Amino acid sequence: MKILVSALERSANLHLSYLLPHLEYEPIGIFDKALGNPIADLQSLAVMGFSDALKKLPYFLRLKNEMVALAGEADKVLLIDASGFNLPLAKAIKERYPDKEIIYYILPQAWAWRRGRIKKIERYVNKALSILPFEKEYYTPGYNIKYVGHPLLDEIPRFKESPVSSDIVAFMPGSRRSEIAALMPIFRQVRKQIDKEALLVVPQHMELSVYGDISGFSVTHDAYDALLRSEFAFICSGTATLEASLIGTPLALCYIAKPLDYFIAKRFVKLTHVGLANILLGGGVHPEFLQESVTPQNLLQAYSDADPVQFLEKSKQLRSYLGFGSAQNAAREING
Repeated sequence: MKILVSALERSANLHLSYLLPHLEYEPIGIFDKALGNPIADLQSLAVMGFSDALKKLPYFLRLKNEMVALAGEADKVLLIDASGFNLPLAKAIKERYPDKEIIYYILPQAWAWRRGRIKKIERYVNKALSILPFEKEYYTPGYNIKYVGHPLLDEIPRFKESPVSSDIVAFMPGSRRSEIAALMPIFRQVRKQIDKEALLVVPQHMELSVYGDISGFSVTHDAYDALLRSEFAFICSGTATLEASLIGTPLALCYIAKPLDYFIAKRFVKLTHVGLANILLGGGVHPEFLQESVTPQNLLQAYSDADPVQFLEKSKQLRSYLGFGSAQNAAREING
């Protein structure tokens, strides 16, 4: 049996790697080549910002058509994250193959912005697998959506059970070149004011030249190990802030977007908080600094004000709220 998989992003493929051992289907479609034989190279799918997405639009349209054709060979369809590509794909597949079961895992954050996507999911997706307990509240009563747990609780190998006081501070400036270019000059200034070992967390695929002068940092590719060993972390907004919050490492969230991207997001996103840990627990987990507020002074103050004991209590609350990992539960729903 075959399942058509659409996993365009690195994070989606990490989640997929934990899911596949529990699936009864052979994957075909778009995913990391380490997981099988995909029809596209993930490197060619990387998109940074709205302008880059527009440039690659013709390529993605051709890719969508290939996926629709390939859906004819599959018993089921599994979409993971990436709503900009996966929702139009779901519509196209459902129109050509009305009886084909389409499953969506790692749902778009429609509760944060563009809630019209929820109606599209309900129309074209047969089964929605949620990784946030509150998501189902935004969907029509009776729609087939189920909380299956959170993938990070499968993927993080260890969590702190007591506060860590070490001589190590982690710096995580993101996984996109634009994020790194914006944050590294500020991180370098912060690093000079902290008399600790500074771990710079670099994704495996990223060239060190992107970071500029890193003479004051020790480089590591292991984010989880860095967070476990560190007493504090300065982290670019994204999944890494939730990882640190779950592990129990106090942090400051930082983000500097391109002016156009920030303007668009500010206009459409109606949230009090940016970090998922703050969203899930209603704030108070970690400080957040955006755009002009990302200054060495603010970041150093956040580091000085950190309370490891209080943070660890919030971390345990967060783990309790999410409950359990998602891989086995999600596979059970897909196989069923």
